[in-house]
Amino acid sequence: MTQDATFEDGREAPLNLGAVDADDLKIISSLTQDAVFPITEMTWRPGQRRFGLLLNRFRWEDRGRDRHGPERVQSLLVVDNVLGVASQGIDRRDKDTILSLLALDFELGTEDAGHVLLTLAGDGALRLAVEALEVTLKDVTRPYRAPSGKAPDHDA
Repeated sequence: MTQDATFEDGREAPLNLGAVDADDLKIISSLTQDAVFPITEMTWRPGQRRFGLLLNRFRWEDRGRDRHGPERVQSLLVVDNVLGVASQGIDRRDKDTILSLLALDFELGTEDAGHVLLTLAGDGALRLAVEALEVTLKDVTRPYRAPSGKAPDHDA
């Protein structure tokens, strides 16, 4: 018998998660909320049908914040089966731009095809046309203290 991973399973270990349906993607979306990344760390490889981001992800799953303070970790967010990429509200020519990821969503089209939507702060968005939903999130560095010393706050 297999059991789904729980939010608590990610505590101090690096995350390595996959999403193949909208419910799976909601979990990855919650873990990548408020991740920041330079626009230069966004890559689409049409020949491989792969889109990737190197994120500085806030560790929402970390239960040790009271001991060591808020942490971030660099993570790869990879979307496979990508047929096309569109953006809105992003000037890709400005290489100094830092983007903030707010949410990931999936819009089902026909059969398994659809669109992965990446909603960014400041009214920016990415829309990835996919043949089938296949998203992975993998931590690739050790956690580091968040430069702000604070957890992101949406109440302000």
